[in-house]
Amino acid sequence: MLLLILLVVTVALLFEGWTTHQVDAARAKPPCTRPIPREADDGKPLLRFGPEGVATASMPPRTVALTFDGGPDPVWTPRLLDLLRRHHARATFFVYGKDAAEHPELMRRIVREGHEIGSYTYSGGDLGVASPLRARLELSLTQTAFAGAAGINTTLLRLPHTTAADTLCGPEWTAAKRAAAQGYLVVASDYKDRKPWRGVVTQHSQTDLGFREAEELLRDRDVKWFTTVSGGLGRPSFLDEVPVAQEIKGEGLIWSQRLGHAFLTVMVWTLTLTGVLGVLRMLLFMLFARLHVRRLHRFRPGAPRLREVRDPVTVLVPAYNEEAGIASTVYSLLASTYPHFQIIVIDDGSTDATADIAESIADADPRVTVIRQPNGGKPSALNTGLAHARHDIVVMVDADTIFEPEALARLVQPLAHPAVGAVSGNTKVGNRRSLMGKWQHLEYVLGFNLDRRMFEVLECMPTVPGAIGAFRRDALMGVGGVSDETLAEDTDLTMALWRAGWRVVYEQSAVAWTEVPSTVRQLWRQRYRWCYGTLQSMWKHRHAAVEVGPAGRFGRRVMLYVTLFQIVLPLCAPVVDMFALFGALFRDPVEAALVWFGFLAIQLVTAAYALRLDRERLRVLWVLPLQQFVYRQLMYLVVIHSVATALLGTRLKWHSMKRTGTADPYLLEAPTGEMPAGTSEDPLEGPPSRRSLSSQ
Repeated sequence: MLLLILLVVTVALLFEGWTTHQVDAARAKPPCTRPIPREADDGKPLLRFGPEGVATASMPPRTVALTFDGGPDPVWTPRLLDLLRRHHARATFFVYGKDAAEHPELMRRIVREGHEIGSYTYSGGDLGVASPLRARLELSLTQTAFAGAAGINTTLLRLPHTTAADTLCGPEWTAAKRAAAQGYLVVASDYKDRKPWRGVVTQHSQTDLGFREAEELLRDRDVKWFTTVSGGLGRPSFLDEVPVAQEIKGEGLIWSQRLGHAFLTVMVWTLTLTGVLGVLRMLLFMLFARLHVRRLHRFRPGAPRLREVRDPVTVLVPAYNEEAGIASTVYSLLASTYPHFQIIVIDDGSTDATADIAESIADADPRVTVIRQPNGGKPSALNTGLAHARHDIVVMVDADTIFEPEALARLVQPLAHPAVGAVSGNTKVGNRRSLMGKWQHLEYVLGFNLDRRMFEVLECMPTVPGAIGAFRRDALMGVGGVSDETLAEDTDLTMALWRAGWRVVYEQSAVAWTEVPSTVRQLWRQRYRWCYGTLQSMWKHRHAAVEVGPAGRFGRRVMLYVTLFQIVLPLCAPVVDMFALFGALFRDPVEAALVWFGFLAIQLVTAAYALRLDRERLRVLWVLPLQQFVYRQLMYLVVIHSVATALLGTRLKWHSMKRTGTADPYLLEAPTGEMPAGTSEDPLEGPPSRRSLSSQ
């Protein structure tokens, strides 16, 4: 379906570019290099080519064949027709095929009032320099447009950018001969200084100047007859009625052109809108991030930070085939500086050694409990752990996550406020050495964490990530625990808490390192599940948008934001990219480059600010331009795939990811001998050291 849409967009763009001479251009008439043949150079404007050469003709004395080039024009064609009717005159209109298809009612009026129609090619292309394909289409499409607009064909032709017969020099003469071979009578015009009473073929534009010239000429009393080209030659009309099949074909061209113009108009507005939304999103990120930072340094009476939380905590670690990283996750939790906590590892029917590894740790440390259950999915595992939780504060952790020593203590502090029901931590990418990892690292810092800062200020946090989140146990029980009705159980749960009246906040200092997909296939499956689950959650909680109080405020804000920036923008992105590519190839590559580099500059500034806020190194910014060509398109395709799946009503299954146990940043940075970003002597500023984990 996507390929079909892109094919339609491509055809529409190429055809529009073809008609405006951005593709296969043939607009400029070259200078003459050789004159027309001597037998045709007698000043007569009508040329008929035959086996024995070219024959010329002109109007008889006191006869004027009025001709008008261009259009039909919605402004000047009706005025010209009214003028001709007042003077009981007839004329020949050489019109563009594309304009005839756009204004069929004017075409029918021209024919109905006894005037004649000639071809001025489809788009005004110079047939002398046009490619063979363009030259053929310029004539054939014009006839098709005439058939659909007025049910006629014509054998009159005037080549664009020509006046008198001697201007058909050089390649124009060859083009005129090719057209004559198809049955056309080539019509030029007489010289401007030829007296009308001698008989002339005039040439006027459908403009104010052409109107005034025709009006003045029609007052000439020396002219007996103002007529068409066929009338001046004393022969039947050059117009023929077409069969019904050809008329239907012409109507198809007319509708295709109309739909194409409408489509392109919509796409231009879409391109403008997406550009504005993209820039607006970056500016909002920076604005709300700045407000969030100022808020952190402004202590108010009754603020949560004024009362330290030291209550016991239960940490739930659901695990399915996580033998590669379960030990690092549990050891990082055991190394936490928080004084009182219980760790429950829920083995969800793993087929590897996950449960055995966790039990070996539990045998050595009583703070760890392992629960085995048949495979029932992550929500089932979390609900099992919730049923065995002994404390009122519950922290949910993915089994591929490495906690910093102070993360647990910092994560639960916002729960000092009685209205806060859940807290989102700050997730960072651990396995960031590969290009794929660096792209996801930038996405986490630029997108996810800046998103959460903005949501914190606007009080509409939509997701507490499964990697690191703290909850009140009674809040979880009040919404029925973790639901399995969607594939994004964390988003579903967070929205349910908002609708139940709880606040959800973001704690940026609670840092956990997670393992991200290392292959395109794994990344696709993970983001596909996330996006599809988010759509499910939005549909499930759609009534929040019309509710009152905090739930309604959350619903309206988050639904609008997610719909605009996470659904509409990605859906429009492939078409926008097609427009950008078309502009770079066929329109103005400098303009396209300036627009692209302008957006890139805004993204670089925003990303640098986000990295600075998260105390990350700026050197990773070099991958951001590359991200625009591969990773961004991949994420857009994921959204398109998810929306199509949702519209088709397909039930998506849970997709698990193969773990490699590389979430710990120290394992990644050890070969280089460098400290990972954010690491220092102060345990509040960096991830746990390998020594502290092993000794613990």
